[in-house]
Amino acid sequence: MTMPLGDAFSLNNKVAVVTGAGGGIGSAIAAAFAGAGAKVACLDITAPEETAAAVTKAGGEALALACDVSDEAATLAAAQAVRARWKQVHVLVNGASNDDPSGSILDLAPADWSRTFAVQVNGAYLMSRAFLPLMIASGGGSIIHIASQLGHVGAPGRPSYCASKGALVQLARAMAIDHAPQGIRVNSLSPGAVETRRMLVRHGDFETARKYNNSKHALGRIGKPVEIAHAALYLASDASSFMTGADLLVDGGYNAM
Repeated sequence: MTMPLGDAFSLNNKVAVVTGAGGGIGSAIAAAFAGAGAKVACLDITAPEETAAAVTKAGGEALALACDVSDEAATLAAAQAVRARWKQVHVLVNGASNDDPSGSILDLAPADWSRTFAVQVNGAYLMSRAFLPLMIASGGGSIIHIASQLGHVGAPGRPSYCASKGALVQLARAMAIDHAPQGIRVNSLSPGAVETRRMLVRHGDFETARKYNNSKHALGRIGKPVEIAHAALYLASDASSFMTGADLLVDGGYNAM
């Protein structure tokens, strides 16, 4: 017996946690999950009230929490807050990221290198460690690490970013093996260049960003946050029920060129 396509993508009666929910991709993921029926805990270094308000305005149920994902105590407190609100968790998206500075390893200060790994890799580890017990008790679920196309290929001046995103791809594979018996699927999602605030940090404006990035993608353009959110919904839902330990490239053909 097959499941209707719409039901396969449903997150009705599910609770999802999204870190980096104040950013372009994270807020789009939170909105997509809410649209599919999930209750959504929106986490960022500063409580993303705007994202939570948008979810609520659209008829969803949201919780905004401030959480430094590099701080173990903060991740445990977030898990306790979500448990107190909804008693269960079925989806965890590790999307927190930092504005990594450009430069070779000779240019990057050890503190800058360490901060990138603290947020992106250690953050995924600490959040997963904090929420896995609740997910297991809830009957299983899906963990998604937001990696990058640059976790597969190199880029000039981006060693900390490339290395940290590659680590997330491998972390997902190892976690998938460890937690499959507990009903937990773990995958990574690797976007190409996407039109978000982070792009402005590196390029100054979107016109410059597009001129630099468009030709690097086979589709001739950069992505939209909602396009990554749709892929995250696939990984979070039963539509991807036979998928774990994989990396989903949604990169406009960047890695094909």
